[in-house]
Parts: sequence; C-alpha cells; structure tokens
Amino acid sequence: MTHIYRWNRQGRKGQPCRVTARGKMNSIRVEFADGYVMITSGNAIRKFNPKGESTCHPQP
Repeated sequence: MTHIYRWNRQGRKGQPCRVTARGKMNSIRVEFADGYVMITSGNAIRKFNPKGESTCHPQP
C-alpha cells in the first residue's frame, strides 16, 4: 500500500490504499487491503511515509 486515505468517506479515513487507475478531472481508483475499491478525488489521498517525515515541506 503506497497511500493513505485522508477523507472520512465510508469509514475509510486513515486506511492504507493503493492507486490502481487515474482518470480525467483528478479522479482516481483506489483499492484497500480488504479488496474494497472506490473512485474518488486525487485530493483524498496522500503518499504513505513510514518515517513520519513531511512530504509537503522538506527540510533543508
């Protein structure tokens, strides 16, 4: 699993997922570990970072 689902939709907030397809208008297809699949916005996910470092603002 390469991403974390950020939105509180269908009880999936904070769960790891992976992007299986990207569409137009920032839509993506994500799959969760239990096999559940949904189409959602690309804004709903963030890259998973196991070290806990921020991926948005890297430190110099």
